[in-house]
Amino acid sequence: MEIRTLGRTHRQVSAIGLGTWQLGADWGDVDEADALAVLDASAGAGVTVFDTADVYGDGRSEALIGRWLAANPGAGVTVATKMGRRMPQLHENYVLEHFRAWTDRSRRNLGVETLDLVQLHCPPSSVYSDDAVYDALDTLVAEGAIAAYGVSVEKVDEALTAIARPNVATVQIILNAFRFRPVDEVLPVAKQYGVGIIARVPLASGLLAGRYSLETEFPANDHRTYNRHGQAFDVGETFSGVEYATGVRAASEFTALAREAAPDATAAQVALAWVARQDGVSTVIPGARSPEQARANAAAGSLELPESFDAAVRDLYDRDVRSSVHHRW
Repeated sequence: MEIRTLGRTHRQVSAIGLGTWQLGADWGDVDEADALAVLDASAGAGVTVFDTADVYGDGRSEALIGRWLAANPGAGVTVATKMGRRMPQLHENYVLEHFRAWTDRSRRNLGVETLDLVQLHCPPSSVYSDDAVYDALDTLVAEGAIAAYGVSVEKVDEALTAIARPNVATVQIILNAFRFRPVDEVLPVAKQYGVGIIARVPLASGLLAGRYSLETEFPANDHRTYNRHGQAFDVGETFSGVEYATGVRAASEFTALAREAAPDATAAQVALAWVARQDGVSTVIPGARSPEQARANAAAGSLELPESFDAAVRDLYDRDVRSSVHHRW
């Protein structure tokens, strides 16, 4: 597993990390034993960064990671959590008083004195330009509640606004073969400023694994059912905002390209390896619902792809996906 520096945190992290939204909620049910087994398998395969949030399962994801940390002292895992979605998404809620309450809760859930990295969780766009917000975050660092802070964004413009701030350590953004704009517009600027990039939704909510068809049904409590048209949160978080039928067809083409590029790997592994190789990406955070999936994801961190693959992926994006997503995020 390749190890990289996570931006201005200066922490060394694995090129493939673990996203833990699915361990809390919104992807169907995962019981506690299975969740802990996923964390075990990920760490055993060389993963050194877990990404979570205080609202995943109303803190369940954080609490499970906290149990794992207590059972594995000195594991060397960086935990990146997120805050800001425990209240209505109004600019005026992003203030120091609430930041303290949210981070205190996350510290209890994770069983730590200082949070490794806290990210604003896709707040209203105006928040990224507010000096007082960054002053409040700097206060939390000075008080020792958090070691570093970053932002999670929906849009390229939000990422660029945050990158210009001197103490923003990381930007988390959707980046995959169906979401190319950050490759062109965010990664070069982040690299110039020394800001780490955490790439989320790298499989386009599973589409790029190539296993879904037009007949596939998801559980009622899975966001791929209840947020398909943006009913609960930004539609770009579900299938990267690509209309499902279009995504299934494009994913089939991607699977064929992946099979040609790396015959011994799965389409999911190729999709993860492609994101990880983009210049400026610090870590990629796919989710996993089983130890086998966690180990397979981690193996993508050492997968080699031919140089010609990048051009093939871009051509697929330009033909099938660009017109529906590129201008929106």
